[in-house]
Amino acid sequence: MNMTQTFETSTSADYYVRAAKLADVQAAGSLLQHIEKHTIALFYSDNKVYAIDNRCPHMGFPLQGSTCKDGIVTCPWHYARFDLASGGTFDSWADDVRAYEVKIKDGFVWVNLSPQVDSHLHQRQRLQDGLEQGISLVIAKSVIALLDMGADATEPFQIGLEFGTRYSKEGWSTGLTIHTCMMNLLPYLDAEDRPRALYQGLSAVARDSASAPPHFVVHPLPNSTIELNSLKGWFRSFIERRDREAAERCLVTAIRSGVDRQQIADMLFTAATDHRYIDAGHTLDSINKALEALDAVNWQGAESVLASLISGLANASRMEESNSWRYPVDLVEILESAFERLPVVLSEGQLQWGTWLGRDELVPILLGEDAFAIADALLTALRDGCTPEQLIGVVTYTAALRVARFHTNNDHGDWDTAHHPFTFANAVHQGLRRVPSSELLRGVFDAAMSVYLNRFLNVPPARLPEPKDLAENPEEILEQLPDLLDRQQQVNEVSQLVAQYLYSGGSSERLMAMLGKLMLRENRDFHVIQELEAAFRQYSLLGDTSVGVNVLVAAARYLASHSPTMRSQAQTYQMAYRLHRGDRLFEE
Repeated sequence: MNMTQTFETSTSADYYVRAAKLADVQAAGSLLQHIEKHTIALFYSDNKVYAIDNRCPHMGFPLQGSTCKDGIVTCPWHYARFDLASGGTFDSWADDVRAYEVKIKDGFVWVNLSPQVDSHLHQRQRLQDGLEQGISLVIAKSVIALLDMGADATEPFQIGLEFGTRYSKEGWSTGLTIHTCMMNLLPYLDAEDRPRALYQGLSAVARDSASAPPHFVVHPLPNSTIELNSLKGWFRSFIERRDREAAERCLVTAIRSGVDRQQIADMLFTAATDHRYIDAGHTLDSINKALEALDAVNWQGAESVLASLISGLANASRMEESNSWRYPVDLVEILESAFERLPVVLSEGQLQWGTWLGRDELVPILLGEDAFAIADALLTALRDGCTPEQLIGVVTYTAALRVARFHTNNDHGDWDTAHHPFTFANAVHQGLRRVPSSELLRGVFDAAMSVYLNRFLNVPPARLPEPKDLAENPEEILEQLPDLLDRQQQVNEVSQLVAQYLYSGGSSERLMAMLGKLMLRENRDFHVIQELEAAFRQYSLLGDTSVGVNVLVAAARYLASHSPTMRSQAQTYQMAYRLHRGDRLFEE
């Protein structure tokens, strides 16, 4: 039977290759052909020949030989259905399969190997589809493909940021924090792990946004020429009264009026520190992460991103209402008294900025059992020339020591109790580097008191590893780390290995890349991701010092305490990677 079958979309760039005899395809019904690195399934149906990629795009199962009826082929594994002519799927979780144009000439089937779609636009759309439907495999495949095409990491990051702030049940979510942490971690990771990090962040956003309605940002005040101080004052009072809509309108008005980024950040940080350690530090950390996310995308979409913070600010628990901050020692009263003295202390101390060398004397006081002494020591340091950024650096270090010295006899859930002050202090630290304000300085005192409240977690304290038993070849030590984290209850062993590696002259960059790799092979854990990101940021400021070593020891111990997991998310990513690479996963 003579056939004339062509595609109207043929172009001068077409590249047709002879694939098979028409009679062979007709006789077999379906035929598998390997052509120039393409594995193509040919189907004969309704007097036409169709050509599609032999691998089901879902998980790579061979399509050749699959049931074909009414122009639809069905994969026999998960029953994904595809239009033979276009390759389009009727089951979005499976993705479209590639279809090839076909010509019949002189009794032979010719297949056009030239791409017929804009791959970049297709992968962007598939990423959007994966986010909307919460399909991790689709998210992984699109991220891998986009980065392999040369797209900058900010492209999939921004897609996830816009999606997560538009579709969220309660505003800025843990998923968005994970997403931003992963973006911040990219410079520390090996190149092969960067798509995996983005996949984890985007999947977390999709999880939190599942079934969430869109958030519609309120309009700014009309024809507004209101001074910033008025907007800031209104914003704080509305947050105080937990009035979300009014606070959001003030914030959007400030953004639309062209208020600079530093002043916007100051509005948010000030409201977040008007009360003590709100929501156990998560609210201020969310603000910091939202600002860092905007930095990554050059503040595109600032209104919707920052508006997503309002719910957390207005609804946060306040430690003034907490028994632990009021009894047996009234920490709130101690801090309010200290805040009254701050203006004078700062005025005196500014004259000596750059001369303060009191870290070693301050650390044991902050780790002590006298809340009054802690507040006084912080004020004295500021008066003696300690800058706010130096001060929060010391407080953040003491918070890391709580984790580094956490005794494994404690309840496992108390790892999180030790963790929260560290990530909160890191957020205050990053915030003060952005906005050196006296209002945000209150967060330093909050962080110090949260460290004080956790003193029982270091009774008795786990020993910090010392610079002894140094190795001639530290890289051999690092190679042992993955095996250690394959086993439970290796916290102290991991601690010793990390310290020995660094004290032996090992590369901190290689260590952080390894820790990041090992974190990414586990199932997502919000606090683990926060811990490593904060530790890496702190180490970048501290450098190759014993203080820096202890911070990385803390992060490694925390990771070890939460490893291993089932690693199902890593399996999903690996499947996506092998499909992208073209592996024939289920072919003999």
